[in-house]
Order: sequence, then C-alpha cells, then structure tokens
Amino acid sequence: MPGVKSLHNPSQSNSKAPFIMGHSIQEVVVLAGTLSHVVAIPLAARIHSGIVTSNRWTRTLLDKIISLVNSLNIKIPYYLVGDAYYASGSVALSLLETGNHLITRARNNAVAYLPPLPSKKRCAGRPRTYGKKVTLRNLFDKGSLFAHAPSPVYGDTNVVIAYYATDMLWRPTGRMMRFVLVNHPIRGKIILMTSDLTLEPLDIIKIYGLRFKIEVSFKASKHSVGAYVYHFWSEIMKPIKRGSGNQHLHRETKHYRKAMLAKIDAYHAFIQTGLIAQGILQYLAIVKTKAVWSSFGSWLRTIREGVLPSEMVVMTAMNNSYPEFLSDSSADPIMQKFILDRLDSVRGRRLKQAA
Repeated sequence: MPGVKSLHNPSQSNSKAPFIMGHSIQEVVVLAGTLSHVVAIPLAARIHSGIVTSNRWTRTLLDKIISLVNSLNIKIPYYLVGDAYYASGSVALSLLETGNHLITRARNNAVAYLPPLPSKKRCAGRPRTYGKKVTLRNLFDKGSLFAHAPSPVYGDTNVVIAYYATDMLWRPTGRMMRFVLVNHPIRGKIILMTSDLTLEPLDIIKIYGLRFKIEVSFKASKHSVGAYVYHFWSEIMKPIKRGSGNQHLHRETKHYRKAMLAKIDAYHAFIQTGLIAQGILQYLAIVKTKAVWSSFGSWLRTIREGVLPSEMVVMTAMNNSYPEFLSDSSADPIMQKFILDRLDSVRGRRLKQAA
C-alpha cells in the first residue's frame, strides 16, 4: 500500500506496540452545536506523510494541515484547536495572517518572556526585544496568583479549578501570546496557549476542553463508519520492509509514480466518502433524534434523556427501518427502484422480499 510507513504510537496502553506500520492522516473537523449539544463534524482528511514526490520537498506536517484548512475556504473567523504538536510559531503566524487564531496546549518545558523594561541609560545598538525569561511550569508554585472558578470543561459537574492567565512574549511567534495555567483536581495540571489576547481564560479552557469531541469523532469514523478500513493494494508497488520510512517516488519511473499517486487518490476518495456519510449520520442524530431512538430496536445499558444518539445508533436504526423504507413507494418510488435494482441477489434477498 503506497504511503504506509513506520509510525510511532504515543498511546500509553501496554496492548499496543510502540511502533506500527500505517498511514499518517491529518483530519479537520468543525466543532458545532448548541449550548447543550456539541458535535465534531468531519470536513476533510488527507494522507500527509509517507510519499515524497520531489527531492526539493520541504513542507512539514504543520504546513500541510494549514494548507488543508485553507483549502476549505472557510469565510468566517475561527479558532484552530490542536494538541501540543501544533504549538508552533509557523501555525500561529499562518492563522494570524488570515485573521484567525490558534488554541493549543503548550509543551511542559515551554518558556516565555516578559516585555523588556525601559532602559534608564542610553545605550548604543538595537533596543532589547525580550525581557526576563519565564519557565511557565514554575508558575504553578505561586498559588497566590491563581483564581478559582467552576470548571467550564464539557461534562464537568461540581468541579472547581484553579487557573492563572498571563500575556507574555513567545519567541516562536515574536509576539504576545496568552497563556492559561490550569490546575484541575482530577485531570491535573496543563498549560494552554492562544494567539487571541481578547479571549477570556475560562473560554479558552472551555474551547480546549471540547477537543475530546474530535477524538470521539475520529474513533466513530474509524470503528463505526469504517472511513479508514480501505484495503486497496497496488500490484506493481515494490515491497517494503517493516520499519520502512517514506517512499521516494521521484526516484521511480513516470508510470510507477502515476500508479502510486492514483492509489493515494483512491484512498482519499474512500475516506472523504466515509466522512460525508458520518456527517449525514450526525445530522440525523440532531434533527431526527426521536425517530432514531424509536427505530433503534436494540439494547443499550443506559439511554439518557437529552443525549444525542451516536453514529452507531443511527446506523442501527437505519438498518432496522430499511425494509420498511424499500416497501413504501408513496414518497419517492424512483429511489426505491434504484436501490432494489442494485441489491445483491444473495445478500439483499430479505430486503427484496420485504419490498
């Protein structure tokens, strides 16, 4: 499979190998919803590693995620929420150029600088750009600086957190950034960072807390929808060994390059189709909640009031109501006929009988 390479698995679970062979994929989702419900709707995903098409290729994964976001042509201002990997000056500056902002977790060893103090003496040379260096994690020792408030993190109830916000210069961007130190009684300590100096500290914590919705959406697209279970092999591809890195296509023939890139395009088409299907499932979960639960017909340990059904629940409900849909031709008989004419003669026998 083109693009497959050795990847480090950061999971702390002992059941997973530290290194795996697979595709490195970056996915962009939009966090949307109301005050009571927030969903992570997938927009696009691309394989951004494993293939090198030129020896002059210098774009990093950070450059590629910015290009992917820009290709979506989002017209309204937005915040890009990411983990500590995206705590990069290039990402923050690229977003600021387009009028958008970054919210991310700063690394544990992150440092920032106070603004330089005005000099009392006239000195030759350029004025100082940075003042005193501050190791951010050391600020946790100054408990008197911290304020306390109910946790704004999604799902937290009766939890009080301690937080401290400060604006300091960050060398990767060369400009002021807002840092929020959070001491959560359950989740521990974390340092958040944003390029928006007008955003309130509790709003920063709330927005970053919604990042777990992105992880849930990714797991649903993988395990429920199957957007990443493609098995498109390439017969002409040269075998690779376990632990291999990037595949350098610029060293191969034109026919070989064309075949490998066509296979990558097939992966992207499969993934994007799965993400569209997942978005439809999420839409049905939001606007047809009662109809989904009434057609679910299966068992869950707990069905809580006011909780949206998952993608798997919607899929089960649609599967249960599929024969009824095919047998009802009053609404759109052309659609039913289109599906029935293309049903597998063996696997779809029960559905044809129901229709």
